[in-house]
Amino acid sequence: MNRKEFLSSLGFSAAALALTSCLGGCEKDENNNIPAPTVDFTFDKTDPQYAALLNLGGYIYLNGVIIAQTTAGNIIAVSQSCTHQGTAVQYQGGNNRFLCPNHQATFDNSGSVTSGPASSSLKQYTVTTNGNLIHVNG
Repeated sequence: MNRKEFLSSLGFSAAALALTSCLGGCEKDENNNIPAPTVDFTFDKTDPQYAALLNLGGYIYLNGVIIAQTTAGNIIAVSQSCTHQGTAVQYQGGNNRFLCPNHQATFDNSGSVTSGPASSSLKQYTVTTNGNLIHVNG
């Protein structure tokens, strides 16, 4: 093997390695199927630690659940962790959606996926109110 053949062979080997690396890194992220907690709890929305929930579009995290007040005044609750990679979602009241700040997945008020990369819905919980008390279960 002469020098030209050796360098050519070395170049092809390096290109093959780079291509393999790139293709492996370009694979679609799969959902991790983050398990949603089963919950059953009640809290008083006037407690100062839940103050954000008193505002339209406000939200809190409690026991693995994100609880939000929609701009229409309804209290809703879904699992806190994005089904894609487990990042805590945020509620965007003005857009009536939950957003994962990690990869920008979005979910509607019932937790259904509206934009990926997540492909599984957030678990929706039952919310009942009795005066200032909010009960979340599911």
